[in-house]
Amino acid sequence: MSLSSARFHPPLMDYSFLLIMDLLAVPSQDSLTVEGEYLLKMRLEPVKVSPAAYHAMLGLESFVSKSSKLEESLLGLVRMRASQINGCAFSMDMYSKDARVNGETEQRLYTLSAWRETTFFTNRERAALAWTEALTVITEGHAPDEVYAEVRKEFGEEELVNLSLAIITVNGWNRLAIGFRTIPGEYQPH
Repeated sequence: MSLSSARFHPPLMDYSFLLIMDLLAVPSQDSLTVEGEYLLKMRLEPVKVSPAAYHAMLGLESFVSKSSKLEESLLGLVRMRASQINGCAFSMDMYSKDARVNGETEQRLYTLSAWRETTFFTNRERAALAWTEALTVITEGHAPDEVYAEVRKEFGEEELVNLSLAIITVNGWNRLAIGFRTIPGEYQPH
């Protein structure tokens, strides 16, 4: 699988679930301007329009963060990488801030989109990143057998299902944020 260019969120305990809940409590800006120039306007707030659906997404996020048994740092890399591929500015801003607070290095964050060309990531992380890319851009190769074989060397069956759910979840959040133009930059980790 080849990605020519690319467009993180390890929680402390159930930090990820709390961070999304915190976002709901922060008054959101509905447009972004710089020196009077219009740049971005939020289309709508999904949590207000369809609270039940939004809470269902929070349930999946809660499972991934609290019960998936995957390393928090690994989940952070997966979240950041999927957000890069999807070009989700809001999520990249949020997940990179969380990553730094949770001890991720600048070096690994800066080189995440070129992870194959570095020695900064473990074999397990590399397999998870390859699986993240395969599921995020599912139309490019439909999760190739060689990527599946590599991820199976590092992850048991339950772990792989949970990793896949983590990828599905971040892709869902990305699509909500991109589709409704959630404004990046305001999020601050606790």
